[in-house]
Amino acid sequence: MTIVNPTALSVINLFFWVLLLGAFVVETWAFIDVIIRPTAAFPAAGKQTKPLWLVILGVAFVIGIGGAVGYLALLSIFPIAAFVVAAIYLVDVRPKVRSVRARPGTHQGPYGSW
Repeated sequence: MTIVNPTALSVINLFFWVLLLGAFVVETWAFIDVIIRPTAAFPAAGKQTKPLWLVILGVAFVIGIGGAVGYLALLSIFPIAAFVVAAIYLVDVRPKVRSVRARPGTHQGPYGSW
């Protein structure tokens, strides 16, 4: 019979909690970023609409809260999927949406004026 050291388990649990907390910070950053971006910038950048990203990242944010508070285990698929969705937004969508600069009275697309 193997006896497990409870201190080792608490260190591992603390490590996984820090990972979940870090994922929650990334999910929060992505959710706040999608809120502040203009709605017209998403289709102009050739990406999905802002309401769709709000729903997706809102769900990821709620899952992140559950993970950071400790209600969801790290090995559950939901916190992992929530982090992946937030990372996809931050790495792929955000840079393209940020590059779209709307000026009043001009028609700007992702490749210049039209």
